[in-house]
Amino acid sequence: MRVAVFAKAPVAGRVKTRLASLLGEEGAATLHSSLVKRALETATESGVGPVELWCSPDAKHPFFEGCAAQHPITLHEQSGADLGERMRNAFEAAHARGEALLLIGSDCPALAGATLRSAAAALASNDAVFVPAEDGGYVLVGLAKPAPRIFEGIGWGSSAVMMQTRARLAVEGVRWEELATHWDLDRPEDYARARAQGLLAGAPA
Repeated sequence: MRVAVFAKAPVAGRVKTRLASLLGEEGAATLHSSLVKRALETATESGVGPVELWCSPDAKHPFFEGCAAQHPITLHEQSGADLGERMRNAFEAAHARGEALLLIGSDCPALAGATLRSAAAALASNDAVFVPAEDGGYVLVGLAKPAPRIFEGIGWGSSAVMMQTRARLAVEGVRWEELATHWDLDRPEDYARARAQGLLAGAPA
């Protein structure tokens, strides 16, 4: 079992753009950096297995190199035309080694190691596991075996992602379990929510 963290390089103006009006582009990039670091800490401290940081657009950004120096992780480059293809490629790499994989992003500061452990346990009796998001997507997907077609025909970034994925899972005959719904930090109101819950230590005020 491995854990993959998907992350973009913290380039101002290209990450957390919906928070730029609140934090400024540099502040939004700083927040993104802190969220990636938090996701890596959650993944490594969960004890589920080796942690991989899948980087976009490549693994050469100094931020990613710094992450690898601070955490027991390996760096990998995302590849693919859209998010579905990039996730599928990460799963194929793990399954080629005969390993199950949990994949998370960095937008859910409320995601805890206990949830990762529950997701890993769910794969003992299921082909897939998901942690749905309040916005209609999901913050975690895990696959015990290949199911590449569940990433096809999905409106990535829309509120229909989880609904469309459920339909694909049913068509493909994939057995899956869903854990408790979480929320992403994308908008100013999400930022306020995260600060109120004490989830943004070290993030811009």
